[in-house]
Amino acid sequence: MTDSRNLFNKVWDLHACQTLPSGQDQLFIGLHLIHEVTSPQAFAILRERNLKVAYPERTVATVDHIVPTQSTARPFVDLLAEEMMSAIEKNCRDFGIRLFDLVDNRQGVVHIVGPEQGLTLPGMTIACGDSHTSTHGAFGSIAFGIGTSQVADVLATQTLALARPKVRKVEVTGQLKPGVYAKDVILHIIRKLGVQGGVGYAYEYAGDVFDRMSMEERMTVCNMSIEGGARCGYINPDQTTVDYIQGRPFAPQGEEFERAAKWWLSLASGKDAQFDDVVVFKAEEIEPTVTWGITPAQSVGVKETLPTISSFPADDQKVISEAFQYMDLKEGQPIQGLKINVAFIGSCTNGRISDLREAARIVKGRHVAAGVKALVVPGSQLVRKQAMEEGLDKIFEEAGFEWRGAGCSMCLAMNPDKLQGNEVCASSSNRNFKGRQGSPTGRTLLMSPAMVAAAAVTGAVTDVRELE
Repeated sequence: MTDSRNLFNKVWDLHACQTLPSGQDQLFIGLHLIHEVTSPQAFAILRERNLKVAYPERTVATVDHIVPTQSTARPFVDLLAEEMMSAIEKNCRDFGIRLFDLVDNRQGVVHIVGPEQGLTLPGMTIACGDSHTSTHGAFGSIAFGIGTSQVADVLATQTLALARPKVRKVEVTGQLKPGVYAKDVILHIIRKLGVQGGVGYAYEYAGDVFDRMSMEERMTVCNMSIEGGARCGYINPDQTTVDYIQGRPFAPQGEEFERAAKWWLSLASGKDAQFDDVVVFKAEEIEPTVTWGITPAQSVGVKETLPTISSFPADDQKVISEAFQYMDLKEGQPIQGLKINVAFIGSCTNGRISDLREAARIVKGRHVAAGVKALVVPGSQLVRKQAMEEGLDKIFEEAGFEWRGAGCSMCLAMNPDKLQGNEVCASSSNRNFKGRQGSPTGRTLLMSPAMVAAAAVTGAVTDVRELE
């Protein structure tokens, strides 16, 4: 008999323990990832209630948000950062949890480390106290960002109480044009569906565009699902998924791997799978995309001019007007040519080796424009090591970029990497909210790493295709 369930509902059903009186399901969590910012309060709750961690082997910790990317000498200059670092070290010791700390070469941004180590596997339920946990959905898992009290719930019970969302199939078909990357695809989707468009939904990304993407590209797409309001986003596992996982440290090995791979592939949504909604986009209509406002949906193609306030529905015009005022931009203004002060390549969205390779390809033989501060922050120590083995660090440094250590860095500026005043930053990260990068008046333009590289060497938003 044909199974008409999509992957999301298959995985949910496999992990649902019971339906609670609230109507929510109690969902078993296969992998719990923690970091130094949202875990201290959760461990404090456990201590107050004299609780143990139910399955310490299913929780893995790393440090990323507050980690300085220039010097990691202890104690940190930032006393709060040092306090958080000390807390996670003690908590992991006390509760028997594996920690990738600064002296462990597996340390890095949590959503880069999980896949890199083979911890993230298809068919899993994954939770982490971080908004961008949806990254792991690239493997055909269902992965949820959760709050601090929920982190405590998972530590104590290995379960979460969740309402089952609906599932929307987001299909992108056709052929992407040269210079258009995975980041442009997800920014385009968010622009069209809005930051609230995914509320109440999980997104299944489907279509030949995603089928052709590498795992790192798929992670970029799934990473930003939350920015479109979705509870999570995922891509069905295929041979690309299996090939990426094989041989990774925590992945199954030998015959066990072969059995697992067969099962992983069986989870994919079949041709008869049912969805609550389906939207389709044409790849040929996607351009290199740049955000201009204060939400990830406020974006345009690099050759476009900024929209007029009156072109938006009346209910949206207040926030659009606010965005123009905060960003100090004008209706109808071209985005190309907008001057920048800072260029940032990194984050859990675009801090992987393929991102660094593509950016290095653009900057090779060029130099950062006068007056621009440019930094490259690998997403993990292993990404950094691989990049240096390939000579990418030298390409960036010769071009005038700062080559940093692994961490979240300027994505959210809970560390020394911050914008100053009203600087404009071309960023490969995921959020352009007011004050996101450390300055209450700083301005963020989201774009692909290649577009950030182009902006860095020209000093302004530039169509990367013009530098090819």
